[in-house]
Amino acid sequence: MTEAQYLAGRLLLAMPGMGDPRFDHAVIAMCVHDEHGALGIGLGQVREGITLHGLLKDVGIDPGVAPDVPVLAGGPVETARGFVLHSSDWGGAGSVEVSGLCGLSASLDVLRAIAAGRGPSQWLVALGYAGWGAGQLEGEMRRHGWNAAQGRPDILFGTDVSARWGSAWRAEGIDPSHLVGVTGSA
Repeated sequence: MTEAQYLAGRLLLAMPGMGDPRFDHAVIAMCVHDEHGALGIGLGQVREGITLHGLLKDVGIDPGVAPDVPVLAGGPVETARGFVLHSSDWGGAGSVEVSGLCGLSASLDVLRAIAAGRGPSQWLVALGYAGWGAGQLEGEMRRHGWNAAQGRPDILFGTDVSARWGSAWRAEGIDPSHLVGVTGSA
């Protein structure tokens, strides 16, 4: 198994002090990672002022039975582009399985299904994504940037946004209060 195949389906956790405030306490569901680069959806921050009902209305979908939940800040790239991470009990056109972690959909079909009450049983909506060019993520991981944690659907779907970062570290057996923002080199 290559390193690239290994990271798809994992949760990428920002190390304290990584130096990029956009990723402070970030939890990113890694959806694609290959020789061309990587794409992940941020799970650790809410987009202020945007809820699902507002988003649905903006794209011309009646909210129907969908709960009016916050929309996540998926990442700093293409912040107007929407993504839905969802349980594997739903699959529509363009839905992609993410290595046992979840499904990923970027079409309006999944939003229509959620609004109609016939969508996936578990889902999150995000705007934007985190992206890396070929070899960029591997370089950041060699420096003090990221930790690849086990992809756990319960953290994705069953943990409050504000608790995901700490919960993901604890699930790895690490107390996040013991993490430090600097590293040494030999």
